[in-house]
Amino acid sequence: MNWLTIIKNIMAKNKDSNSENNLPKELIDRYKNWKSNTFDKNKTLYEDLSLNGQKPSSMIISCCDSRVNPTSIFGAKAGDFFIHRNIANLIPPYSPDSDNHGTSAAVEFAVCVLKVSHIIILGHSSCGGIKSGYYNCKGDELNHKLPSINKWLKVLEPAYNELEQQSDDQLMIKSLEKLSIIKSVNNLMQFPCVEKSLESNDILIHGLWNDIGKGELEILNLNTLTFEKLT
Repeated sequence: MNWLTIIKNIMAKNKDSNSENNLPKELIDRYKNWKSNTFDKNKTLYEDLSLNGQKPSSMIISCCDSRVNPTSIFGAKAGDFFIHRNIANLIPPYSPDSDNHGTSAAVEFAVCVLKVSHIIILGHSSCGGIKSGYYNCKGDELNHKLPSINKWLKVLEPAYNELEQQSDDQLMIKSLEKLSIIKSVNNLMQFPCVEKSLESNDILIHGLWNDIGKGELEILNLNTLTFEKLT
């Protein structure tokens, strides 16, 4: 199948559109606003990033959830953060022969190529991925329409197995949101490139949990493995 055929097939599937460009008008308007305001006011910054490449100080591993916006939370501008998103902000165990290469590749690039000084794992409240993973680990019936998600959420099993048993599922899910961050930090430290950078004091690892409704952040104390509110 050549490219022309592929494009024609896409257009046929988008037959309800009244134009060849069916990008939502809201997005087009937002782009135009960004271009005439944010971009034009920071043109020198974007030119520098284009010519000289990115030099972010930190990598943020965040959930795909649309309610969590790391750049807004930290008031970032273009080039500040190298951001990777996945379902439930998980770090899989280091395993070069496994299938979970998307997140692992992002970590390797951030550490080995960009030489970031900080890696932040940013979890959050009311996480749908954590909730689904909890019930999957509990043994409830899987949604077989989501095979990729089910496989990915198996990364949660070690954290689930360490949960303190409670009668309330919601309390356990909230506990899993934070325990999964601790497990992800531990998994991250097993990556050879990260381990080497830690030994040479070239990198620091942080775990954060964002309460969406309250706009609060809690930071993982690596000595006590408890979360403390940032004030």
